[in-house]
Amino acid sequence: MAVEPRLSKQEDAAVRRAVGAGQTLAAAMPRLILEARRVAATVIHGLHGRRRAGPGENFWQYRRFISGEPASRVDWRRSARDDHLYVREHEWEAAHTVWIWPDRSASMVFASQLARETKLYRTLVLALALGEVLVDGGERVGLPGLMRPTGSRNVVERMAQAILHDRTERMSLPPNFSPAPLAEIVLLSDLWSDIGEVRRMIAQLSGSGARGHVVQIVDPAEETFPYWGRIEFIEPEGGGRITAGRAETWRSDYTARVARHRAAIRGETDRLGWSFIIHRTDRPASELLLALHARVGAAVAEFAAQPSVTPESRAPT
Repeated sequence: MAVEPRLSKQEDAAVRRAVGAGQTLAAAMPRLILEARRVAATVIHGLHGRRRAGPGENFWQYRRFISGEPASRVDWRRSARDDHLYVREHEWEAAHTVWIWPDRSASMVFASQLARETKLYRTLVLALALGEVLVDGGERVGLPGLMRPTGSRNVVERMAQAILHDRTERMSLPPNFSPAPLAEIVLLSDLWSDIGEVRRMIAQLSGSGARGHVVQIVDPAEETFPYWGRIEFIEPEGGGRITAGRAETWRSDYTARVARHRAAIRGETDRLGWSFIIHRTDRPASELLLALHARVGAAVAEFAAQPSVTPESRAPT
C-alpha cells in the first residue's frame, strides 16, 4: 500500500495560503472582469481606429484607379456605375501578437492605507483591460505559459479562466519562452526581484527581436515609505522579518535604494529599445492603459508601414 508523504509545517502553510489565495481570486474574478471592461470601454471610446489598406481578406473601401496599375485590379462591377475606374481595397490584417504577463506572486497582495486596492487587483484589471483593447483593435493576445495567442472577442473570459486554473507556483517574473521577432511583451509586476534576475529576464525575452514594455506596479507606500516609530516589516515571499526601532530614519536610505533599482531597470530597457513605465495604484487604471496602448500602437504602426511584410512573409507567433 502506497504511503502519502507528510508535509512539513512550512509546506502545509504554503499549501493553505495557495488554496486561500486561489479561492479569494476566484471570488473576486467577476468583479475584476467588470472593472476591466469598464476601464477598457473608457479607453476604447476615445481611440481612433487603426484600420488601413493592405493584405487581408475583409473588404475595406473603394478607391480611384491609378494610371499604371494592373488592369486586373479594377473592380468592373463598381466601375460600371459611373465614369471612373475603381479598385477594391482590403483591410490590412496584422499578424501581431502581444504577450501580457501579470505578476501574481505573494508580494502583489500588498495594499497600504494610501491605496484602495492591492497591486494584484490593479495588475489583473490592467491585464484584462489591455487584452480587451488590443483585441478590439485587431491584435492577438496571449499569456506566457497560460494561454496561446488569440483574437477572440471573449478574450477577457479566456484570460480569466487561464489565470484561475493555473496551478503552478506564482512567480514574479515570466517563464522562459521564445516570442516571435514581431511580437511585443507587456510585463506588469512590482519588479522587486533581484536586479540580476530582472536583467536576465529582459535580455532573454528580447533575444529573439521582440519588443517589450516593462511596467512597475507599486503601492504609494512603497515609494514614499510613510512609516514612523517601531515597525516590523515582513517579506511576503521569503517570510523574513525585520524590526525598525525608528522607521523614519530609514526613509532616505530606502528611497535611494529604490531609485538605484529603477535606474538599473531603465538602463537595461533603454539599452534594448524597450520602454519602462512606473504606475502607482493610487492613480487611475485608465491612465496607464492609455499610455500602454499608445506605445504598443506605435510599434504596430511601424510594422504596418514595412512594405515587405505580406501574409506569406509574416513570422509565426
